[in-house]
Amino acid sequence: MVKELLKELKEKGVQLVAVSKTHPPAAILGVYELGQRAFGENKAQELSAKQVALPQDIAWHFIGHLQTNKIKYIAPFVHLIHAVDSLKLLEAINKEAQRNNRIISCLLQIKIAQEESKYGLSYEEAEALLKDKTFSELENIRIAGVMGMATYTDDEAQIRSEFRTLKQYFDQLKRDFFFEDTAFCELSMGMSHDYRIAIEEGSTMVRIGSLIFGERVY
Repeated sequence: MVKELLKELKEKGVQLVAVSKTHPPAAILGVYELGQRAFGENKAQELSAKQVALPQDIAWHFIGHLQTNKIKYIAPFVHLIHAVDSLKLLEAINKEAQRNNRIISCLLQIKIAQEESKYGLSYEEAEALLKDKTFSELENIRIAGVMGMATYTDDEAQIRSEFRTLKQYFDQLKRDFFFEDTAFCELSMGMSHDYRIAIEEGSTMVRIGSLIFGERVY
């Protein structure tokens, strides 16, 4: 199954982030040996421990809700932070990036789902953040695109509509704020149950866990 998935996504030109949270290093290594290099975690200290234990050419993605006091654990090595939903968080990431003499790539999380439990900025809040003078002074972060999660539902029409909305937001932000910035190129949307719909609606990056590793181990 994993080999087929890797082949399918490669053919479509979509990057796979294998969501390895809660799974042990041995399981991650098994997928790594099939050629996968991007893995996603949602707990900073767990990610930090795995980074030391696993091959150093892994590109680690932080995909969870990141607390400002946990940034220090991942700032030295994290490849991409997916779920930035406030200027305060960007400021904190910038501060840790400076300490590590790095520029850290981030995605703005836009809320497209109807569930109250989902985090994210509204489009208007994302615009306000990018227009803020404080944002323009952050020299150690790079906005690489946007991410979002659709409502967890069996209603494919709703999922498609939400992904389509996120693609429209991505295009608007690209046009208005990042027109000449080639780094702003990622539209991270799609998970195990809806990644094919996400790809049809323009996703460049999908986050897949259970299809690769099986159900989560707690």
